[in-house]
Amino acid sequence: MGETTTSVLDRVKKQLFIAGEWRDAEGGKTLEVDNPATGEALAHVADATAADGEAALAAAAAAQADWARTPPRDRGELLRSAYEKLVERTEDLATLMTLEMGKPLAESRGEVTYGSEFFRWFSEEAVRISGRWSTAPNGATRLVTMKQPVGPTLMITPWNFPLAMGTRKIGPAIAAGCTMVVKPAAETPLTMLLLAQILEEVGLPKGVLNVITTSDSGGVMEPLIRDPRTRKLTFTGSTGVGQKLVEQSAEQLLRVSMELGGNAPFIVFDDADLDAAVEGAMLAKMRNIGEACTAANRFLVHADVADEFASRMAEKMGALTVGDGMDDDTKVGPLINAKAVDKVTALVDDATGRGAKVVTGGSTVGERGYFYAPTVITGVPGDADMAREEIFGPVAGIQTFTDEADAVARANATEYGLVAYFFTRDFGRAIRVSEALEYGMVGVNQGIVSNPAAPFGGVKASGFGREGGFEGIEEYLETKYVGLAL
Repeated sequence: MGETTTSVLDRVKKQLFIAGEWRDAEGGKTLEVDNPATGEALAHVADATAADGEAALAAAAAAQADWARTPPRDRGELLRSAYEKLVERTEDLATLMTLEMGKPLAESRGEVTYGSEFFRWFSEEAVRISGRWSTAPNGATRLVTMKQPVGPTLMITPWNFPLAMGTRKIGPAIAAGCTMVVKPAAETPLTMLLLAQILEEVGLPKGVLNVITTSDSGGVMEPLIRDPRTRKLTFTGSTGVGQKLVEQSAEQLLRVSMELGGNAPFIVFDDADLDAAVEGAMLAKMRNIGEACTAANRFLVHADVADEFASRMAEKMGALTVGDGMDDDTKVGPLINAKAVDKVTALVDDATGRGAKVVTGGSTVGERGYFYAPTVITGVPGDADMAREEIFGPVAGIQTFTDEADAVARANATEYGLVAYFFTRDFGRAIRVSEALEYGMVGVNQGIVSNPAAPFGGVKASGFGREGGFEGIEEYLETKYVGLAL
């Protein structure tokens, strides 16, 4: 491990961040953070207990009233300062992400750019929280509507975007005046710990942000979800876990926002610009090594262009360099762990066992780390597991269609509804299909939809609530009505 890498790891505080103080977990427990490129340990961080979680929530609850009274401009300026600090620390943050998650350094730098933008966006939204004044129909009362912070918020973030999934929750909470307890994924806690340090450096008051790392997510978080001091829960992760969290949140009738699993269709119509479609497909499939809820999962390609599309995509996929994300020439890093490799392998084996054909890839790479080759498979039957389950890896399974209505029906034939993509040069079709797709987000002639200025979120089993855009801050605000008699 190089000197620069070692120094970045050494600078990250590996304790719990509670009430503005860095402290060890109860009993001094720690958990190991591994490098997926090698399978070896990177660092050990504090492993919080239920008592540590309670202390973090107590700190958030104690800080809530003062934080809610803090002028919006002051909250916005803190976010703006943090945005600038994130940009300044791009290399440190990118290095940490690559080491603990695996994505190539270029992609990690891109995540810093993307993730930091949530702080800039919500720094501007902090001063735009507003209500309204109106007259009752009978003229006897004035109706005042105001927005106030929801209150102490629990945030559970995933391992695949260690920075951005945190900033797009923390940003609007700070802007709205909510305090927080954040639990990052056990696989990738280092980036969040550095983010907490940066927020501490720019002067975020004690107790506003509390970060607890733990290997026992359920044991630590469930008591906090059921605690009456908690007023909101936001989670990004699998649908199965999300359902359990919603059940737990019902006891306190919490405000809840859930960004859950996906099964994104990528539709290529016969009139599509194939060059653009292939480029879009590479972005939609290979961003983050395919480990994204927004990743294209099912490629539905018109029969007239399917062979050419598959050939072009296989050529591009096969040319990608697989390796350690810290190497400059690497385009595809490792999957997060051995379990992820086993899942992708099983999905490919199931599809080929049902008659699908591997055009490129289709196997693990190397003897060390958790690498899987970029893969294109044609002739994937509708009953294959990869047509129903989220792949979360660098595998593109292609099916064919001949009719627009059939393509839309097949795209919608899933419990999920996060994002869909399609390529066409027909303007009327672009509108028809966009309206017909049962998804919270739709990409038309583009392979990336994520944008801090846009509302990110899904429908059906992909969750509810929105992050980003003007809508993002509303998730952290309650509406209060005051009637003033004359």
